[in-house]
Amino acid sequence: MRYPETKNLQEILDRVEASFEEARPFALYRKPNQNEIFGVFQADAKLHYSMDFTEKGFVFAPFDAKSDVVLIHPDELYKGEFNATAPRSEQTISLDESGKNEHIDLIKKGIKEIEKGRLQKVVLSRKIQVPNAKSPIKIFKTLLNTYPNAFGYLFHHPKVGTWCGATPETLVKVTNKKLVTMSLAATLPYIENEKPNWGNKEIEEQQMVSEYIGDKLAHTMERLEIDEAESVRAGNLWHLRSEVRGDMLPDLKIEQVIRALHPTPAVCGIPTTEAHEFIQANENYSRTFYTGFLGELNLQAQGELSLFVNLRCMELDDGTASIFVGGGITEASDPESEWIETQNKSRTMLGIL
Repeated sequence: MRYPETKNLQEILDRVEASFEEARPFALYRKPNQNEIFGVFQADAKLHYSMDFTEKGFVFAPFDAKSDVVLIHPDELYKGEFNATAPRSEQTISLDESGKNEHIDLIKKGIKEIEKGRLQKVVLSRKIQVPNAKSPIKIFKTLLNTYPNAFGYLFHHPKVGTWCGATPETLVKVTNKKLVTMSLAATLPYIENEKPNWGNKEIEEQQMVSEYIGDKLAHTMERLEIDEAESVRAGNLWHLRSEVRGDMLPDLKIEQVIRALHPTPAVCGIPTTEAHEFIQANENYSRTFYTGFLGELNLQAQGELSLFVNLRCMELDDGTASIFVGGGITEASDPESEWIETQNKSRTMLGIL
């Protein structure tokens, strides 16, 4: 591995085109609120996995925590500058109502499971497939321009597929044994010049996630702080977010932290194991890498990582884009409102296409 070579943006994009043509893996990404773009390129098409998160490279992990974590070897590392331009004005997107009855039935099932006392919260999602004629690079550039405060990425592995997204959620960042993560939950549509008006359902859901993360991390930290919840905007949506910071115990392995946090209650539910089982048994598709995590692993220094939850993403495949949307279900959930929330969320990625 070499230290990142500085290239101009076009050189990096040419290298991406060549990787597609030669069927070689790569990851291209930009961190939130930054202009630097990074490229991690692997020299062959071999499928590598991270065994214990001590390797160097770019990781791409599925939702199922028991499944293998894909690792792109950093045979070539590039960095360049991406100067975002103002996004296009939002277009009117006509939303398809197909799948509504099935999703509402799924939500009702989830609420029943909560009422039985088996779950406190479960995150239920659906997959939307739409025709797509835009190139992955063009989609990636549009994502970066539209969502400058998100982690924007384009990932390709010939044995895994092509994914891209702009996620607002940090799984975990670690530098010098100092940890940062977040508790993110609840959603309201953004309305210009209006503050979000959070109801009890959203406030309780976010509080539940914060407490759960605190419990999961308590035994791994010398010190742990969880901020008060604040409203944060992500594109055309509002969320409630609390920042979480801590000092890791000296002998703690990174793998233990990742295993404690993934999958988060914001994408799975509480308790995690029972929610995960319910999702696997009842969602009518396989999430694969949606709501997994991705990012830098030991690229800057050993023990330093920057990982994000794979939300606001799409899988690109032969003229089709698969978009994924979901929401947190609690006892206070209303099935019709939850359907509308997924429709609002779908505008984010449909607008990019």
